[in-house]
Amino acid sequence: MKGSQITINHVNKQFGDFVALDEINFTIKPGEFFTLLGPSGCGKTTLLRILAGFDFPDEGAVLFDDTDVTNLPPNKRHSNTVFQNYALFPHLTVFENVAFSLRLKKEDKKVVEEKVLKYLRLVDLEAHMNKKPNQLSGGQRQRVAIARALINEPKVLLLDEPLSALDAKLRSNLLVELDRLHDEIGITFIFVTHDQSEALAVSDRIAVMNKGHVLQIGTPYEIYESPATQFVAQFIGETNLFEASVVNCESYKVPGKADIEHMVTLNVPALGMQAQLTGDTQATKEEDKNILVTDYEHTDEGQKVAFTVRPEKIRITLEEPNVNGRKDINVFKGIVEEPVYTGFQSKFYVKLEKTGTIVKVFKQHQNYLDDGPEIQWKDTVYISWSAEDGYIVEDIEK
Repeated sequence: MKGSQITINHVNKQFGDFVALDEINFTIKPGEFFTLLGPSGCGKTTLLRILAGFDFPDEGAVLFDDTDVTNLPPNKRHSNTVFQNYALFPHLTVFENVAFSLRLKKEDKKVVEEKVLKYLRLVDLEAHMNKKPNQLSGGQRQRVAIARALINEPKVLLLDEPLSALDAKLRSNLLVELDRLHDEIGITFIFVTHDQSEALAVSDRIAVMNKGHVLQIGTPYEIYESPATQFVAQFIGETNLFEASVVNCESYKVPGKADIEHMVTLNVPALGMQAQLTGDTQATKEEDKNILVTDYEHTDEGQKVAFTVRPEKIRITLEEPNVNGRKDINVFKGIVEEPVYTGFQSKFYVKLEKTGTIVKVFKQHQNYLDDGPEIQWKDTVYISWSAEDGYIVEDIEK
């Protein structure tokens, strides 16, 4: 099987006065694992239903390869949908559920048996083919639904929050299975979820949606490391986000690097001082302890911005770090307000000494003996991060 290219041309959809989709316009590549990600009510399921043919846009068009399918019903498109509730026939066996569409088409009995066994093997359910759905686990029922969708050999598989009803461990296992299936059969997968960890784990690209708009499309790395908006920065993972204004810009040579970085000096009220950025950004005087943050958008002096630094990028120590005069290392002093042990990491909520701002810091546990002295509640600590680990995301959202 080969996946189709999906082109969404200026699609709009309203339900009464509610704008569900506002000028959606992008292309999904053939064979891509593409995820529509966003909170409830953002428009991702409406868009999936339009791609499936269950709903139709008020304006715009949907193309599968070069064919306009905008007004075609679901059975006239080369796609199949896996629903959140599985939609299995409870009175039929696993075999009969998967064979149902082929029997409707009056396929030869031998062909039906060969195809059903092929797809049951693909989802590792051959041993359960004579069971009824109520004799299966949630994960097994989901795999039956996937096999039933794949047996029609669609070019596009639409997955509407297929893992939301499962427990966390089972979701994780099925994500691996979905990724394996995608690699094996090579068709286009369009996956709808509100869970950012699911999206990051399996997607080739992600479209982050909110309030009917697509805010950013990119690889998981691009979405996480270079968020385009405040919403994306906060929705994807956890982050520290601050309002700021640009003071000035200058060049700066980072020790150990061949290239000259561009830095931006920021005024950050929440941190009580100016801040600086690297990458295409700028810095201020060392004695001002300004923060350096990466800026790839070439911000202007006086511009109101927001910048983010991920908690796992921040180092936390009991002793003040020796930065050897480097002004691209940001250092702050604070008190541990809340330490949270989660097994593979500890989370620290640090209250800064000068402003009282809470900064989240995540410390990964690697080797117990190398972790150094244990940091505890109410300890005085120092937090630090490189200028290149911060990122300006956009003008302030009002």
